[in-house]
Amino acid sequence: MKKFTIPFVGLKEGKHNFEFGVTNAFFDFFGYDEFNDVAITASLLLNKTATMLELDFSVQGTINVNCDLTNEPFDQAIETDLRLLVHFGEEFNNENEEILILPHGEYEVDVKQYIYEMIVLARPFKVSHPGIEDGTLDIAILSSIEKYSLKESTEEESDDVDPRWNKLKNLLTDK
Repeated sequence: MKKFTIPFVGLKEGKHNFEFGVTNAFFDFFGYDEFNDVAITASLLLNKTATMLELDFSVQGTINVNCDLTNEPFDQAIETDLRLLVHFGEEFNNENEEILILPHGEYEVDVKQYIYEMIVLARPFKVSHPGIEDGTLDIAILSSIEKYSLKESTEEESDDVDPRWNKLKNLLTDK
């Protein structure tokens, strides 16, 4: 995890590029086990000025997750970015999600937490296998879901209602 710590003291003023490969071991470190497999590249453009650092993160790749409906694994594309400003002050403060304040004596910045949060938050709330929408996924659970799902009632079905039910409906209105 040391590769996610950037020593900025030795860097000249200007722009510097960093690239990180993110795998399952990265998420094991955080105790996060929602992904089956991870193949993500995180890029960081660090712009160093005399008074602050500008960090522009960009994450692209795929995560292998299980479909919420069928539990079939598939690769979900992930693409997101984040801009973080690093200022220097009296004490460490990361309460603001866009500004990080480091003490004046610091010489490095740890970016692994920001990369972790970017990836986890980029995951869609509900993941659905792409084969469900285009009809290419053919597994037994889909036919069971269709068989037991509630059907939309049509007007023809509503005409075939037992007349006793209509009498019960009148109980609500006859007051």
